[in-house]
Amino acid sequence: MNRIRGWPATLVEGPVGLRPLRLRDAAALRETRVRNADWLRPWEPTHPEMPLQTSGITPYIAMLQAIRREARNGVSMPWAVTYEGVFVGQLTISAIVWGSARSAQVGYWVDSAHAGRGITPTAVALAVDHAFFAVGLHRIEANIRPENHASRRVAEKLGFHEEGIRRRQLHIDGAWRDHICYALTAEDVPGGLLARWRRKGRVSETGPSQDGR
Repeated sequence: MNRIRGWPATLVEGPVGLRPLRLRDAAALRETRVRNADWLRPWEPTHPEMPLQTSGITPYIAMLQAIRREARNGVSMPWAVTYEGVFVGQLTISAIVWGSARSAQVGYWVDSAHAGRGITPTAVALAVDHAFFAVGLHRIEANIRPENHASRRVAEKLGFHEEGIRRRQLHIDGAWRDHICYALTAEDVPGGLLARWRRKGRVSETGPSQDGR
């Protein structure tokens, strides 16, 4: 039995949608990641099992099987990001810890061809609200490289609080990289993050966060 209350879930705000990743997304995932390899490489953790360079579809099917298994085990919620029904990226609430912590991390990336449409912050707001108010999590972190100014702006405009540096947290682009920890708790957004985001209006699109898969 699935341990996560409220999963699977499909979420929609205007043209932006989140739906659970499916095995048949492997072809779209491969095509999008290969086309965006140069854009993703500076920000994404090293994933030997899901290379950015041209490869066969088999590693992507294996990756999707692995993350769907994590979802069944109650430790992640892996979504496809869609725009007007078309696959444009990925957002995952991962590293879910239950018990007295009820915490997780959010990671995301969106096709550079769809930049500038407010997709990433809208998707993050949808996912965070669902994690807090439907699933019952209490704290969500976004860990972002200091150099990734666009992704940092999204976290800041959504009201994530900067909590400090995590030294050499993840292996990215050939080296162990520092990350800035941003976080939100359910008490920070009593009326919902999406409602607050609507009041602020849409902002410029961003590149991927580093802890996303």
